[in-house]
Amino acid sequence: MSQAYFIAGTDTDVGKTTIATGLLRAAHNLGRSTLAAKPVASGCTVSPKGLRNSDALALIDESSIKLPYEQVNPFAFEPAIAPHVAAREAGVALSVPTLRDAMQQILAHGADFTLIEGAGGWRVPLSDHANLSDLAVALKLPVILVVGVRLGCINHALLSAEAIARDGLQLAGWVANIVDPRTSRLEENLASLAERLPAPCLGRVPWLKPAGAEAVAGHLDLDLLE
Repeated sequence: MSQAYFIAGTDTDVGKTTIATGLLRAAHNLGRSTLAAKPVASGCTVSPKGLRNSDALALIDESSIKLPYEQVNPFAFEPAIAPHVAAREAGVALSVPTLRDAMQQILAHGADFTLIEGAGGWRVPLSDHANLSDLAVALKLPVILVVGVRLGCINHALLSAEAIARDGLQLAGWVANIVDPRTSRLEENLASLAERLPAPCLGRVPWLKPAGAEAVAGHLDLDLLE
């Protein structure tokens, strides 16, 4: 059975790519073909082959179906700033139809397990009138929410879940990624998230150093996904 999901985060720097690579490795370990893409990325480095984003490269490494970089990350910007600002400075017009067409080509490969990774949180702007969440809506993908567990995460997670539901998309599952292991009342916070989020928790990923895909995969359960 082919499965495809949009990976969103409760904020920036909550470990979306770390969790995405773990999900891809977990699917691979189950014998499934995998593919992932990051439609828009800022904070890229200049290479002889052009701009390259470390998150997109990590997704490529964990994908069993190998595609050219430009297909996986069609819009790459050098400054580590909001994508719509980076695009404006580069003179590039980001639009939902353009990104949708690029990502439909990714989905058309029919991998057993496909991930489309967003940027930042759910309501990251693409342009003056569109958000990256509009791409998830256009693709009609269920969402996996990466919750960066730290002070304030309950509010961020619940607001994100409400926005996803308001946009008419299914929250397929969420992952507790403990980005601050010193979080006060950690167990209580995790219990509150589990009680209030309307989807299964796919795993609780502890603070790992390094956070390799295989190590992360060991804390995830794909059987909870529909």
